[in-house]
Amino acid sequence: MTARLCLPWPDKRLRTPAQPVEAITDDIRAIWTDMIDTMEEMPGVGLAAPQIGVMLRLAVVDASDSRGQAVRMANPEILHASVQLRPHEEASPNLPGVSAKIERPRAVTVRFLNERGEIEDRDFVGLWATSVQHQIDHLNGRMYFDNLSKVKRDMLLRKARKLAG
Repeated sequence: MTARLCLPWPDKRLRTPAQPVEAITDDIRAIWTDMIDTMEEMPGVGLAAPQIGVMLRLAVVDASDSRGQAVRMANPEILHASVQLRPHEEASPNLPGVSAKIERPRAVTVRFLNERGEIEDRDFVGLWATSVQHQIDHLNGRMYFDNLSKVKRDMLLRKARKLAG
């Protein structure tokens, strides 16, 4: 399929909660394929549909070493999150050139509609868990830097503006 362009921050769609997916159709599968192509081109370990301007609750994650293991999710929701946190340097193609260390639960159990249209509950650990949580933030109209203190967030956004020139 096709790698798509990521919306540049501060596009208002990045702050808008995405709409639920009613059913898994060929159109939805085609969007997932484009999302995987986009994620691979970045390269990244996940992508949410709003990042490419598709306002649906769709996400893909692939934190495998070999790649080609992408999990396609519609309407993902976290059922359980571990108490133990894991720090990770997060970034976004919507705001290139900057990143920040974010602490998120080390493991999560997520319920979603899979590519067969079935409800699936799956456990994600480590980088997989971080990526899933990052994508769900996007689906809720949040960016990773919303998890920072106001001072750190303002510094990051100032740096991003300066880089954008």
